[in-house]
Amino acid sequence: QVLLQESGGGLVQAGGSLRLSCAASGRNFDTSAMGWFRQALGKGREFVAAINWNGERTYYADSVEGRFTISRDNAKDTVYLQMDSLKPEDTAVYYCARLKGGSYYNILSYDSWGPGTQVTVSA
Repeated sequence: QVLLQESGGGLVQAGGSLRLSCAASGRNFDTSAMGWFRQALGKGREFVAAINWNGERTYYADSVEGRFTISRDNAKDTVYLQMDSLKPEDTAVYYCARLKGGSYYNILSYDSWGPGTQVTVSA
């Protein structure tokens, strides 16, 4: 099992940037694919981005492609989400999760989840 903790959320103006971090503790982080999801108030949790175990492959939702960048540092057991050109519609709680198997885009493919970090983008 891996424990995950997100950080780096906050309030930013539209057009600004934030970098989220997800620190992992436990076994097998460096062999696990990881993902970021988000959940806006009153909506379901949606896929944002994912990265394979060594960082060579990345996947993005259409809504964030070209603005967000996922990366990882296995030496630090941490995965990152760099968010640029933020929009008010990016406002949500952001979660990181570990892929247990299956499609990177499917929420059911993930098992361990962090508690989330709030990102608020003002107009």
